[in-house]
Amino acid sequence: MRILFALALMAGPVWAQDCPDPADHSAELNGLIAKARAAPDEAAGREVSSSMWQVWLRAPNEQAQEVLDRGMRQRDVYDFVGAFKEFDTLATYCPTYAEGFNQRAYVQFLQGAFAGALKDLDLALAINPNHVAAQSGRALTLMQLGRIPEARTQMLAALKNNPWLSERALVAKGAPLGPKGEDI
Repeated sequence: MRILFALALMAGPVWAQDCPDPADHSAELNGLIAKARAAPDEAAGREVSSSMWQVWLRAPNEQAQEVLDRGMRQRDVYDFVGAFKEFDTLATYCPTYAEGFNQRAYVQFLQGAFAGALKDLDLALAINPNHVAAQSGRALTLMQLGRIPEARTQMLAALKNNPWLSERALVAKGAPLGPKGEDI
């Protein structure tokens, strides 16, 4: 009996249930996108951005929330290996929860693993096409991969959903993703 218990522990986390699909927050996010577009200034825009993060960081159940929170804490103290493991667990456990892939992508981005980050961002956006953070993260990743025209297109899509992103400076004239051909 002890051997079976030890084997079960070594096999990884034992979940009481399968991860449920995340709640449909599309109406709430669409409302926040509309608020971001209509925000009169950067302070109001940042407040809306914060509200978007509160929605994205709502995991489908308590177990998933615990894994997400552990990964975030590890990432915040630069334990990228531990954070990646937690986000990998989350993405495996909750394959329909975009934030697991988005956070795993972010850790890979921070480590310079841009190809892996891009794959995870594509997965996050397949689940939630209007995930503004994944959109801007994908643009930054494409930029790091030298795929500048794609990066610009992706950043403009993110800015359409939230014009107050700090990354907006990257599409200004003369910036890395800025318009080309106007310098003459």
